Amino acid sequence: MPFPDLWPDQVARYRSTATAPADFDAFWAQTLADLRSRPLNARFTPVDAGLPVFDVHDVSFAGFDGHDVKGWFIAPKGGAADCVVKFIGYNGGRGFAHDHLFWPATGRSVLVMDTRGQGAGWAVGATTDPVGSAPSQAGFMTKGIAAKETYFYRRVFSDALRAVEAARSFSGVNPARVSVCGGSQGGGIALAVAGLVPDLLAVMPDVPYLCDFARSIVVASRDPYLEIARYLSVHRDKEASTLQTLSYFDGVHFAARATAPALFSVALMDTICPPSSVYAAFNAYAGAKEIASYTYNDHEGGGPFQERRQLDWLSAL
Repeated sequence: MPFPDLWPDQVARYRSTATAPADFDAFWAQTLADLRSRPLNARFTPVDAGLPVFDVHDVSFAGFDGHDVKGWFIAPKGGAADCVVKFIGYNGGRGFAHDHLFWPATGRSVLVMDTRGQGAGWAVGATTDPVGSAPSQAGFMTKGIAAKETYFYRRVFSDALRAVEAARSFSGVNPARVSVCGGSQGGGIALAVAGLVPDLLAVMPDVPYLCDFARSIVVASRDPYLEIARYLSVHRDKEASTLQTLSYFDGVHFAARATAPALFSVALMDTICPPSSVYAAFNAYAGAKEIASYTYNDHEGGGPFQERRQLDWLSAL
């Protein structure tokens, strides 16, 4: 497979030319103020998932606009003070509890957030998105894209911040020992949370999506970025307004505001998330950071090799 983006000796130096809107911080401050004006209402219901060495809870909490968001909370029997909040890739749901045993097997708890409206692509979901949309391309990338207030990821990123608050509310979890992780869309969500929550223990975005939109929608050769390109191929007069909306949700801008230690990963043959877009976020990241690069991998990235690296890296914090 050829390199779909810049060559390896160039891509690591890539920096995005994207600039954050002047009211980026004000927009998100107001969004979070509105979010926190409602009670979190986190509920953890013990369930028998057939995993006798783990404690499993079915999670619900109030996300954006008070909408009910589902998840799993899984911990080693007896609990754990350290917790990792995990976000899911595009169009996947929370699936089954046994899908998420890596972090509990290391002696940590994990809270897995279901992504609203998704969960019909490769893993089942249980969270609806009750908000409608103006005309949009099939998928989620253009839902509500006419305005920053209505864009789909405003709701998702708000849900994700509440997922961290829910994890911190669980008895026995040390609020100072909460990290976030995710791959692809999950990595992009983790970056957004890192830019909005100043006191995380760590951030682990793998092959993160939702970064450097203006470049990604013309460099990526596979969906989901191409949903935006197809939308603009029909709505030819909406390019400027669409890119303006997306600028409020760009992982590059959240990275520039994040301070927790971060371990990124990138795959240099990635045809879904252009490697340059990952380096755009990495090079903008304001906190201490490392990146693992997988030269010959597509969007699967480092897989178990990266999990092992994350384990060693997080154990040192």
